[in-house]
Amino acid sequence: MDKEQFLIDGLGSKHIGDDGAVIGSQVMSVDAFCEGTHFRREWMTPAQIGRKAMLVNLSDAVAMNARPQYALLAVGLPEEMDTAAIRELMGAIEDTAAEWGCELIGGDTVRSEKLHLSITLVSHTDDPLRRTGIREGDLLAYTGTLGESLRQLRSLEAGEMIPREGRFYAPQLRAGFVHKARPYLRAGMDISDGLYCDTNKLLDANGVGIEILKNINPEEGFSGEEYEMLIAFAPEYREKLERLAAEEGTSLTVFARVDGGDARFSCRSHHFG
Repeated sequence: MDKEQFLIDGLGSKHIGDDGAVIGSQVMSVDAFCEGTHFRREWMTPAQIGRKAMLVNLSDAVAMNARPQYALLAVGLPEEMDTAAIRELMGAIEDTAAEWGCELIGGDTVRSEKLHLSITLVSHTDDPLRRTGIREGDLLAYTGTLGESLRQLRSLEAGEMIPREGRFYAPQLRAGFVHKARPYLRAGMDISDGLYCDTNKLLDANGVGIEILKNINPEEGFSGEEYEMLIAFAPEYREKLERLAAEEGTSLTVFARVDGGDARFSCRSHHFG
């Protein structure tokens, strides 16, 4: 059972179902970043933890074509974390938010056995990109390349070093592409749970199936926390979107066509711990 989806399905709000909740021109989103599930402190400095915690939250706003404005932080602090580590953690969170024009305006702290962070974002959009709106015949594609996050996770689990600029530490968000591409997109979301699982979510939201046009190997399909974009669009916009992606320094890989069936990928949780 997908317990996350079970929990979501039990909620009755009409605003649930996208990377954030659209309320007028605002997008509200929240994401947790938890030790033992998303990271281990022996793998990352406090600064790396803080930066990634903010980036994975900013990704929800980016995925909805929204501009982050304000952030609220709830943090569970282990007793053994000293003030220098806390200062480093918070500095990275604030600095990363500021890079995106986002202000940290408050939050809460509690004592915890492990380090846990939860960030709530308030963002603005004039044209939100939602998960719904897909039509039969549309193409599905993803930006960039996939698989690096999973490969780097396996390296860390094996006690090996990974590059400081690696995706597991610092994912690259595709805000420029989403903003330029928005007029040509039917739907989209960020790839946080892996291409296989997130494609299934997109299909479920629209009640459609897919015809596979390009085989995706499991290392790419199961790799979570990539934070590339998964998008749907009409075939006539393919060349336009490929050009826009190239302008933004990324690639666009078309891998499926939407049909009226019920085909889904086999999918499993990508988290550890």
